Amino acid sequence: MIKGPLDYIVACALAEDLAGDFSGALHALIEGKQPLFEDVTSSSIFSDELTEAMIIARNRGVLSGVRVVRRIFQMIDTGLEIDFIIEEGKEFHRNDVIAYISGNVRAILMGERTALNFLGHLSGIATTTRKFVHALEGTSISVLDTRKTLPGLRMLEKEAVVHGGGKNHRMGLYDMVLIKDNHIDDAGSIKNAVDKVRSKYGNMYKIEVETRTLEEVREALDQKIDRIMLDNMEKAMIKKALQIIQGRVEIEVSGNITLKKIAGLKDLDIDYVSAGFITYAAGHSDFSLLLNR
Repeated sequence: MIKGPLDYIVACALAEDLAGDFSGALHALIEGKQPLFEDVTSSSIFSDELTEAMIIARNRGVLSGVRVVRRIFQMIDTGLEIDFIIEEGKEFHRNDVIAYISGNVRAILMGERTALNFLGHLSGIATTTRKFVHALEGTSISVLDTRKTLPGLRMLEKEAVVHGGGKNHRMGLYDMVLIKDNHIDDAGSIKNAVDKVRSKYGNMYKIEVETRTLEEVREALDQKIDRIMLDNMEKAMIKKALQIIQGRVEIEVSGNITLKKIAGLKDLDIDYVSAGFITYAAGHSDFSLLLNR
Protein backbone atom coordinates (compact mmCIF):
# COMPACT_ATOMS: atom_id res chain seq x y z
CA MET A 1 0.00 0.00 0.00
CA ILE A 2 1.35 3.42 -0.96
CA LYS A 3 1.38 5.51 2.23
CA GLY A 4 3.12 8.76 1.32
CA PRO A 5 5.75 10.53 -0.81
CA LEU A 6 8.53 8.11 0.11
CA ASP A 7 6.46 5.15 -1.06
CA TYR A 8 5.82 6.78 -4.45
CA ILE A 9 9.56 7.29 -4.94
CA VAL A 10 10.34 3.71 -3.94
CA ALA A 11 7.49 2.29 -6.05
CA CYS A 12 8.79 4.06 -9.16
CA ALA A 13 12.33 2.84 -8.53
CA LEU A 14 11.27 -0.77 -7.97
CA ALA A 15 8.94 -0.80 -10.99
CA GLU A 16 11.81 0.53 -13.11
CA ASP A 17 14.16 -2.23 -11.96
CA LEU A 18 11.88 -5.24 -11.52
CA ALA A 19 8.91 -4.93 -13.86
CA GLY A 20 8.74 -5.25 -17.62
CA ASP A 21 5.36 -3.52 -17.39
CA PHE A 22 6.32 -0.34 -15.53
CA SER A 23 2.86 1.25 -15.59
CA GLY A 24 1.10 -1.95 -14.56
CA ALA A 25 3.47 -2.56 -11.65
CA LEU A 26 3.21 1.03 -10.47
CA HIS A 27 -0.60 0.97 -10.57
CA ALA A 28 -0.64 -2.33 -8.68
CA LEU A 29 1.51 -0.85 -5.91
CA ILE A 30 -0.67 2.25 -5.69
CA GLU A 31 -3.75 0.03 -5.35
CA GLY A 32 -2.13 -2.01 -2.59
CA LYS A 33 -1.59 -5.10 -4.72
CA GLN A 34 1.62 -7.08 -5.19
CA PRO A 35 2.91 -6.49 -8.73
CA LEU A 36 4.77 -9.03 -10.80
CA PHE A 37 8.35 -8.28 -9.82
CA GLU A 38 10.92 -10.48 -11.50
CA ASP A 39 14.65 -11.01 -11.22
CA VAL A 40 15.17 -13.65 -13.90
CA THR A 41 18.71 -14.39 -12.76
CA SER A 42 18.06 -14.92 -9.05
CA SER A 43 14.75 -16.73 -9.58
CA SER A 44 16.57 -19.24 -11.80
CA ILE A 45 19.26 -19.96 -9.22
CA PHE A 46 17.36 -19.72 -5.91
CA SER A 47 13.94 -20.73 -4.64
CA ASP A 48 12.95 -20.16 -0.99
CA GLU A 49 16.37 -20.34 0.67
CA LEU A 50 16.97 -18.08 3.64
CA THR A 51 20.18 -16.16 4.06
CA GLU A 52 21.89 -13.26 5.75
CA ALA A 53 23.59 -10.38 3.98
CA MET A 54 25.71 -7.39 4.86
CA ILE A 55 25.89 -3.92 3.36
CA ILE A 56 29.53 -2.83 3.50
CA ALA A 57 31.07 0.59 2.89
CA ARG A 58 33.81 0.78 0.28
CA ASN A 59 34.90 4.30 1.14
CA ARG A 60 34.57 6.85 3.93
CA GLY A 61 31.60 9.17 4.27
CA VAL A 62 28.42 10.28 6.05
CA LEU A 63 25.38 8.00 5.94
CA SER A 64 22.02 8.98 4.46
CA GLY A 65 19.23 6.92 2.95
CA VAL A 66 18.40 4.51 5.77
CA ARG A 67 14.64 4.97 5.68
CA VAL A 68 14.41 4.62 1.90
CA VAL A 69 16.50 1.42 1.98
CA ARG A 70 14.25 -0.02 4.68
CA ARG A 71 11.17 0.77 2.60
CA ILE A 72 12.65 -0.80 -0.54
CA PHE A 73 13.12 -4.17 1.12
CA GLN A 74 9.76 -3.97 2.92
CA MET A 75 7.91 -3.36 -0.35
CA ILE A 76 9.60 -6.37 -1.91
CA ASP A 77 9.10 -8.76 1.01
CA THR A 78 7.63 -7.84 4.40
CA GLY A 79 9.44 -10.84 5.88
CA LEU A 80 12.88 -9.33 5.38
CA GLU A 81 14.58 -7.98 8.48
CA ILE A 82 17.14 -5.18 8.22
CA ASP A 83 19.26 -3.85 11.05
CA PHE A 84 21.34 -0.74 10.45
CA ILE A 85 24.49 -0.56 12.56
CA ILE A 86 25.23 3.07 11.67
CA GLU A 87 22.64 5.84 11.95
CA GLU A 88 21.90 8.52 9.39
CA GLY A 89 24.14 11.54 9.81
CA LYS A 90 26.94 9.45 11.32
CA GLU A 91 30.32 8.91 9.69
CA PHE A 92 31.40 5.54 8.35
CA HIS A 93 34.78 4.23 7.23
CA ARG A 94 35.98 1.89 4.52
CA ASN A 95 34.97 -1.74 5.17
CA ASP A 96 32.50 -0.78 7.93
CA VAL A 97 29.38 -2.96 8.09
CA ILE A 98 26.48 -0.56 7.55
CA ALA A 99 23.59 -3.01 7.94
CA TYR A 100 22.61 -6.67 8.22
CA ILE A 101 19.70 -8.11 6.24
CA SER A 102 18.10 -11.52 6.75
CA GLY A 103 15.38 -13.40 4.92
CA ASN A 104 14.62 -14.83 1.49
CA VAL A 105 17.71 -14.70 -0.69
CA ARG A 106 15.79 -13.84 -3.87
CA ALA A 107 14.03 -10.92 -2.18
CA ILE A 108 17.33 -9.55 -0.90
CA LEU A 109 18.94 -9.73 -4.33
CA MET A 110 15.89 -8.16 -5.98
CA GLY A 111 16.29 -5.08 -3.83
CA GLU A 112 20.08 -4.96 -3.81
CA ARG A 113 20.83 -2.54 -6.65
CA THR A 114 17.89 -0.20 -6.02
CA ALA A 115 18.84 0.06 -2.34
CA LEU A 116 22.55 0.61 -2.99
CA ASN A 117 21.80 3.23 -5.65
CA PHE A 118 19.79 5.30 -3.18
CA LEU A 119 22.25 4.73 -0.34
CA GLY A 120 25.23 5.70 -2.49
CA HIS A 121 23.60 8.79 -3.98
CA LEU A 122 22.21 10.17 -0.74
CA SER A 123 25.32 9.39 1.30
CA GLY A 124 27.37 11.14 -1.38
CA ILE A 125 25.31 14.29 -0.81
CA ALA A 126 25.60 14.01 2.98
CA THR A 127 29.35 13.48 2.70
CA THR A 128 29.93 16.48 0.44
CA THR A 129 27.69 18.66 2.61
CA ARG A 130 29.74 17.69 5.69
CA LYS A 131 32.91 18.86 3.91
CA PHE A 132 31.30 22.25 3.20
CA VAL A 133 30.12 22.51 6.81
CA HIS A 134 33.60 21.68 8.10
CA ALA A 135 35.05 24.39 5.85
CA LEU A 136 33.00 26.93 7.85
CA GLU A 137 33.78 25.42 11.24
CA GLY A 138 34.18 28.01 13.96
CA THR A 139 31.67 30.40 12.38
CA SER A 140 27.91 30.83 12.69
CA ILE A 141 27.46 30.59 8.91
CA SER A 142 25.04 27.87 7.75
CA VAL A 143 25.33 25.87 4.53
CA LEU A 144 22.12 25.88 2.48
CA ASP A 145 21.06 23.69 -0.41
CA THR A 146 19.23 24.93 -3.53
CA ARG A 147 16.59 23.55 -5.89
CA LYS A 148 19.30 22.06 -8.11
CA THR A 149 18.16 18.52 -7.38
CA LEU A 150 17.22 15.47 -9.42
CA PRO A 151 13.52 15.59 -10.38
CA GLY A 152 11.49 13.43 -8.04
CA LEU A 153 14.26 13.08 -5.45
CA ARG A 154 14.29 16.55 -3.90
CA MET A 155 12.74 15.44 -0.60
CA LEU A 156 15.40 12.78 -0.07
CA GLU A 157 18.29 14.90 -1.33
CA LYS A 158 17.39 17.78 0.97
CA GLU A 159 17.11 15.29 3.81
CA ALA A 160 20.63 14.12 2.97
CA VAL A 161 21.85 17.72 3.20
CA VAL A 162 20.51 17.88 6.75
CA HIS A 163 22.23 14.58 7.58
CA GLY A 164 25.46 16.19 6.39
CA GLY A 165 24.97 19.13 8.76
CA GLY A 166 23.53 21.62 6.27
CA LYS A 167 20.16 23.36 6.26
CA ASN A 168 17.36 23.47 3.71
CA HIS A 169 16.50 26.51 1.62
CA ARG A 170 12.94 26.57 0.27
CA MET A 171 11.57 23.21 -0.80
CA GLY A 172 9.89 24.55 -3.93
CA LEU A 173 8.34 27.62 -5.46
CA TYR A 174 5.39 27.48 -3.06
CA ASP A 175 6.90 28.03 0.39
CA MET A 176 9.06 31.17 0.12
CA VAL A 177 9.35 34.20 -2.16
CA LEU A 178 12.70 34.52 -3.92
CA ILE A 179 12.79 37.47 -6.30
CA LYS A 180 15.48 36.74 -8.88
CA ASP A 181 17.00 38.59 -11.84
CA ASN A 182 14.21 37.70 -14.31
CA HIS A 183 11.53 38.89 -11.88
CA ILE A 184 13.38 42.16 -11.26
CA ASP A 185 14.12 42.85 -14.92
CA ASP A 186 10.55 42.16 -16.04
CA ALA A 187 8.95 44.06 -13.14
CA GLY A 188 11.19 47.04 -13.81
CA SER A 189 12.74 47.26 -10.35
CA ILE A 190 13.15 45.45 -7.05
CA LYS A 191 10.60 47.80 -5.48
CA ASN A 192 7.98 47.00 -8.10
CA ALA A 193 8.52 43.26 -7.67
CA VAL A 194 8.33 43.41 -3.87
CA ASP A 195 5.25 45.64 -3.96
CA LYS A 196 3.44 43.16 -6.22
CA VAL A 197 4.28 40.26 -3.93
CA ARG A 198 3.07 42.11 -0.85
CA SER A 199 -0.05 43.28 -2.67
CA LYS A 200 -1.03 39.68 -3.31
CA TYR A 201 0.24 37.84 -0.23
CA GLY A 202 0.91 40.47 2.43
CA ASN A 203 3.29 38.98 5.02
CA MET A 204 2.31 35.36 4.36
CA TYR A 205 5.75 34.40 3.01
CA LYS A 206 9.32 35.37 3.81
CA ILE A 207 10.79 37.47 1.01
CA GLU A 208 14.34 37.16 -0.28
CA VAL A 209 15.79 39.27 -3.08
CA GLU A 210 18.70 38.27 -5.29
CA THR A 211 21.07 41.18 -5.90
CA ARG A 212 23.82 41.57 -8.48
CA THR A 213 25.10 45.08 -7.78
CA LEU A 214 25.56 47.39 -4.82
CA GLU A 215 22.75 49.56 -6.19
CA GLU A 216 20.40 46.57 -6.03
CA VAL A 217 21.58 45.86 -2.47
CA ARG A 218 20.58 49.39 -1.45
CA GLU A 219 17.21 49.11 -3.19
CA ALA A 220 16.47 45.71 -1.63
CA LEU A 221 17.42 46.98 1.82
CA ASP A 222 14.95 49.85 1.47
CA GLN A 223 12.09 47.35 0.99
CA LYS A 224 12.53 45.89 4.50
CA ILE A 225 12.59 42.32 3.23
CA ASP A 226 13.72 39.25 5.16
CA ARG A 227 16.92 38.29 3.35
CA ILE A 228 19.27 39.61 0.70
CA MET A 229 21.16 37.24 -1.56
CA LEU A 230 24.54 38.45 -2.79
CA ASP A 231 24.75 36.56 -6.06
CA ASN A 232 27.99 35.85 -7.91
CA MET A 233 29.85 38.68 -6.20
CA GLU A 234 33.59 38.75 -5.67
CA LYS A 235 34.73 38.92 -2.06
CA ALA A 236 35.67 42.61 -2.32
CA MET A 237 32.15 43.49 -3.47
CA ILE A 238 30.61 41.30 -0.75
CA LYS A 239 32.53 43.31 1.85
CA LYS A 240 31.17 46.56 0.39
CA ALA A 241 27.64 45.12 0.46
CA LEU A 242 28.07 44.19 4.13
CA GLN A 243 29.06 47.77 4.92
CA ILE A 244 25.81 48.92 3.30
CA ILE A 245 23.62 46.33 5.03
CA GLN A 246 25.20 46.67 8.50
CA GLY A 247 23.42 43.63 9.91
CA ARG A 248 19.90 44.95 9.26
CA VAL A 249 18.78 41.88 7.31
CA GLU A 250 19.80 38.24 6.83
CA ILE A 251 22.52 37.76 4.23
CA GLU A 252 22.98 34.81 1.89
CA VAL A 253 25.99 34.45 -0.39
CA SER A 254 25.47 32.35 -3.51
CA GLY A 255 26.84 31.66 -6.97
CA ASN A 256 29.27 28.92 -8.07
CA ILE A 257 30.19 28.04 -4.49
CA THR A 258 32.91 25.39 -4.38
CA LEU A 259 34.76 23.90 -1.41
CA LYS A 260 37.73 26.16 -2.09
CA LYS A 261 35.57 29.27 -2.46
CA ILE A 262 33.49 28.64 0.65
CA ALA A 263 36.59 28.45 2.84
CA GLY A 264 37.42 32.01 1.79
CA LEU A 265 34.13 33.28 3.22
CA LYS A 266 34.81 32.30 6.85
CA ASP A 267 35.81 35.79 7.93
CA LEU A 268 32.66 37.47 6.59
CA ASP A 269 29.71 38.49 8.76
CA ILE A 270 27.09 36.59 6.77
CA ASP A 271 24.32 34.17 7.74
CA TYR A 272 24.15 31.65 4.91
CA VAL A 273 26.06 30.25 1.98
CA SER A 274 23.94 28.38 -0.57
CA ALA A 275 25.60 25.81 -2.77
CA GLY A 276 23.94 23.86 -5.57
CA PHE A 277 27.18 21.84 -5.76
CA ILE A 278 26.29 19.77 -2.69
CA THR A 279 23.38 18.15 -4.52
CA TYR A 280 24.11 18.30 -8.26
CA ALA A 281 27.84 17.47 -8.09
CA ALA A 282 28.22 15.63 -4.81
CA GLY A 283 29.57 12.36 -6.14
CA HIS A 284 28.60 8.87 -5.02
CA SER A 285 29.47 6.83 -1.94
CA ASP A 286 30.31 3.21 -2.70
CA PHE A 287 28.61 0.29 -0.96
CA SER A 288 28.44 -3.45 -1.58
CA LEU A 289 25.96 -6.12 -0.51
CA LEU A 290 27.49 -9.50 0.33
CA LEU A 291 25.59 -12.73 1.04
CA ASN A 292 26.67 -14.85 3.99
CA ARG A 293 25.11 -18.25 3.40
